[in-house]
Amino acid sequence: MQRQTPHQSRRDDQGFTLVEVLVALVVMSILAGLAWQAVDAMVRSRAAVDEQSQRLQVMGTALAQWEQDLQGLLTDGPIPAVHFDGARLRLTRRVPQGVQLVVWSLRQGVWQRWAGPTTNQESVLAQAWAQVPQMQGREPGHLTLAEGVTGWQVYFFRGNAWANAQSTGDLVAAGVAASQGSQALPNRERLPQGVRLVMTLQGPSGNGTLTRDVLVPGGQP
Repeated sequence: MQRQTPHQSRRDDQGFTLVEVLVALVVMSILAGLAWQAVDAMVRSRAAVDEQSQRLQVMGTALAQWEQDLQGLLTDGPIPAVHFDGARLRLTRRVPQGVQLVVWSLRQGVWQRWAGPTTNQESVLAQAWAQVPQMQGREPGHLTLAEGVTGWQVYFFRGNAWANAQSTGDLVAAGVAASQGSQALPNRERLPQGVRLVMTLQGPSGNGTLTRDVLVPGGQP
C-alpha cells in the first residue's frame, strides 16, 4: 500500500489551481468558437444553396415565358413580329382575344417583361410600338423576372447561320400607315427561323453565361 506524501495530500485538498482553471476556460472557449464557426458556415452554405435554387426556379419560369412569347409570334401582321435594338426586344404575338405587344428589356441588372393590352386595332398596336423607347420600366404591366443579369445579346438564325439581331435582315414589305396616317409603322424583316438568347449572370462564385435557343414557327430560311 502506497503512502501519500504530505505534498500530495495538500495538493488533493486544494483542487485545481487558478492557472489550471484559466487554461481550461481558454481551451473551452477556443473549442466553442471553432464549433460556432462550423455551424455558421453550414448555415451560410445552406442559405446560399437555397437562394441559388430559388433563383434558378425563377429563371426557369422566365425562360418558359420567353419561349412561349416567341412561339406565338404574329407572322403576317403589319408590325415586325420580332425586333431587337440592343436595349429591348419587341415582339407581337397572338393571344385568344387578338394581338398583344410584348417587350423584354434589361435595366440595371433586372430582366423585365412588359405586356401591353390586347387589341384588334392596328392603330393601337402601332402607337404602343412607337412609345416603347420612352418606357422607364415602372409602367403598369412590367414584371421583374430575373435579377443579377449583367448583360444580354440576341441572335437570329437566318440563311443557316446565327447573326446579330441588330443587323438588318431582308425586308418583307413596307409598313402601312398608323393612326390617322401621321406615323408609319417600321418595315417588317424576314422572320428568323430561330432566336438565340445569351445572358451573363452574376453568381456567388463569379459571372456565368446562359444560352437559350428557341425555334420560331413560320420562320423563313
